[in-house]
Amino acid sequence: MSTTLAKKETITRKWYILDAAGKPMGRTAVQAANILRGKHKPDYTPNVDCGDFVIILNAADAVLTGNKLQQKYYRRHSGWVGGLKEVQYKRLMETRADFAMTLAVKGMMSKNTRDRGALKRLRVFKGPDHIHQAQKPEPWTMQ
Repeated sequence: MSTTLAKKETITRKWYILDAAGKPMGRTAVQAANILRGKHKPDYTPNVDCGDFVIILNAADAVLTGNKLQQKYYRRHSGWVGGLKEVQYKRLMETRADFAMTLAVKGMMSKNTRDRGALKRLRVFKGPDHIHQAQKPEPWTMQ
């Protein structure tokens, strides 16, 4: 049995639009991560970056299920003593919903150089408008 392996030179990248309005943030992040990695393609090769571009619209309207708005926190540390900063997800979704969606997609990807490069093909917008009309993106239907 022969296996088709994608080569870096033969990869064609398409643009897809995901609408996050009214959908759980995690479900949208999984779909975006799979498209960024190229897992939807028949010639997917794990060691080759063969993914596509993803535009996520309406990130501010994404839904966090359960009590995550009150109980979940985004934490970062400066490295200094007492340098822990915490932001509740309710406030994060009000002020920086695009950043929260990017964090969710980043969490769904592998932690290696190939997938860090794939994250550069992710574009997240708070509202329904985007600046990538010239790329002729296709709408992606959630599965």
